[in-house]
Amino acid sequence: MSEDVKRILESEELREYAPPSLKDKVSLFNTMSSKHNEKQAVNPFSTDKNVTSLEKRRFSKEEYGRPVKGSKSETRGFKANLLVSREMLELCEIIHASSEPLNEDDENDHRRVISFGELFNIYVTISNKLVGMLLRARKQNLVDFEGEILFQRRDDDVPIVLLQPIEETRKIMNERIKESITQIKVNEPPLEGEESEEEEK
Repeated sequence: MSEDVKRILESEELREYAPPSLKDKVSLFNTMSSKHNEKQAVNPFSTDKNVTSLEKRRFSKEEYGRPVKGSKSETRGFKANLLVSREMLELCEIIHASSEPLNEDDENDHRRVISFGELFNIYVTISNKLVGMLLRARKQNLVDFEGEILFQRRDDDVPIVLLQPIEETRKIMNERIKESITQIKVNEPPLEGEESEEEEK
């Protein structure tokens, strides 16, 4: 064996790139195994017998059933709320523009009414989620109608009532939209280029 080959084999550089020894492999396996066991120990769906002996996780009323603060799941939820709020506002605007006063004799009654069939024909060109949006809007006390759900043709004559003046509805929904945008910005700080663009505006 030449001197050059001996020198290369004995050099530190070659030793750095040598494959890990059996001892290193066993150590790595044990580390990964213990990490897995720790995760399974706090996983309520694990079949591990140690789960029952663990202290149960405590949630406050605000945390229960909600994603972890600052997580991507929470951000997706805020984005979904933003989209739904915008679509509900658009629905109320359409009802206001296309409807008639519920009680023409009373000037203090700001409610407006439109039949489901007429609203369906107008809204179908905008979105295919009319019934879902109406149910959400009813839950928020923006609109009202009879029945638990509405079906095309069967419920065409059911009156849909816009309960509040459109100015009040805009105010409520715009506040929710701003709140969702703020929460999204907190969870997703803008990139450097986006920050400077917003400052210019």
